[in-house]
Amino acid sequence: MKKILCTLIVLISVAGLAFAGSQTEAGPKTLVYATTEKTTNLDPAEAYDFHTWEIFQNVYQGLLGYAPGTTEIVPGLAESFTINDAGDQFTFKLRRGVKFTDGTPFTAEAVKWSIDRVIALEGQPSWLVIDFVDSVDVIDDYTVRFNLKFPCAFFDTVVATVPYFPVNPNVYPKDKLIWDPEELKGGQLVGLGAYKVTSFKRDEEIVLETNPDYWGTKPNIDRIVIRYFADATTMRLALEKGEVDLVYKSVNPSDIVDMSKNPDLKTFRLASPQIRYLCFETSESVFKDNRLRQAVSAAMDRPDILQKVYLGQNKPLYSMIPAGMVYHTDDFKTALGDGNVSKANQLLAQAGYSASKPFEFELWYTPSHYGDPEINMAEVLKAQLEKANMKVTIKSAEWAAYKEKWSNKEMPVFFLGWYPDYLDPDNYTAAFAGTTGSAGMGIFFSDPEWDALFLKEQSNPDPKVRKAVFEELQKRWTVDVPTAPIWQGELYVFTKPNVGGVKIGPPLIFLYGEMTME
Repeated sequence: MKKILCTLIVLISVAGLAFAGSQTEAGPKTLVYATTEKTTNLDPAEAYDFHTWEIFQNVYQGLLGYAPGTTEIVPGLAESFTINDAGDQFTFKLRRGVKFTDGTPFTAEAVKWSIDRVIALEGQPSWLVIDFVDSVDVIDDYTVRFNLKFPCAFFDTVVATVPYFPVNPNVYPKDKLIWDPEELKGGQLVGLGAYKVTSFKRDEEIVLETNPDYWGTKPNIDRIVIRYFADATTMRLALEKGEVDLVYKSVNPSDIVDMSKNPDLKTFRLASPQIRYLCFETSESVFKDNRLRQAVSAAMDRPDILQKVYLGQNKPLYSMIPAGMVYHTDDFKTALGDGNVSKANQLLAQAGYSASKPFEFELWYTPSHYGDPEINMAEVLKAQLEKANMKVTIKSAEWAAYKEKWSNKEMPVFFLGWYPDYLDPDNYTAAFAGTTGSAGMGIFFSDPEWDALFLKEQSNPDPKVRKAVFEELQKRWTVDVPTAPIWQGELYVFTKPNVGGVKIGPPLIFLYGEMTME
């Protein structure tokens, strides 16, 4: 948003008016943002995907947040907080004079009501609350206390996640989760963030305008128009034609190469703790036997996947804890290897499979949610696995059905991606192998020894204790293999030259209010 004053381009469609790279003397400054992502449930108690959380981070707000582009926890709706000596009570002092976008005052009662609702409704991300919070007390109108189930050294990062975002008790139903804004009283999202939603057309367009009652700094850009594209190629062409101002997720690997060389575009290349991995349904499926899960991981060739599917972009990953994060080890590489067909066949033979009796199973992917390369990754992995004594059938489902299938234990093994809820190794481990988190991911792995290890690292702030626990967990992971890590990603944002202020740090929070346009 920094160099060139764009002329107004009016895009007329059945959806109405959208402005690309636009500003007039009298009109609002508008940025058109293109993506192939989709929104899911517009309810912080249920939504558990990257893009919908991104919308919430701009329309709602947490008690705490991150300084843009950094890992530094900063005040949000809470001006400050204190911790008791035992480390199991966090007391927050809330900002006064803050209002929801419908004019309702924001108080401690709204915080308690929202947290109690998340716990009662048990939506997909509810483990982020249920696993940590025992109860919430209203001390006075602007003071709220969280009573934890155990001392938690990193609770400040947990409370910065979307399930902790306060919603308006007069708008959201207490006893059910919502899907679209029309299900809310008044028919619109009522938040506390820098922007408010003024138009919502699922899978087509969302229009956000600045919230005039926002307590913080007014954004430089008055209106954000998010346009949803069916494929990455069409999205790229829209940027190159000047129909949109910004492209983010997901761009084809070949397009990343080309667009990075385009002098008429600005490239933001961002280091990322994003990871991709395979999930196994461990309780009832053909992968109930951990030797079969080990065999799949051994036969997988991560560098080959990255070269053939992503043109060398991204990095192979040998732990669920991303490289560069504290306590990371490469145990999958040393224990099971890459493309280790002989190891895979040895494990398969132990489970009763051979060349004449191959291990047959379905490998599932979702075609749109992670972008166009997903089918290619499934095909490359299938070819790798079938070098061992396996026979793989590829199947797919769109995101909403995909989530239902993993909840219903219909997919024996399937691809997922992870962006951190909070920046701690716990978020990359307990979410997949803890009893509660695992069930929410469709893995259904449960082991009391693992749960005891998670409780130990969560409740003990001593880095030496936590290091020992995570090293033990990563060793165990190569034996029980509830998931198999594949790669760690890089993120790319492409914009017109006049767009600036794109700050997406390790927490992967994209705050539209930080952007600028010239």
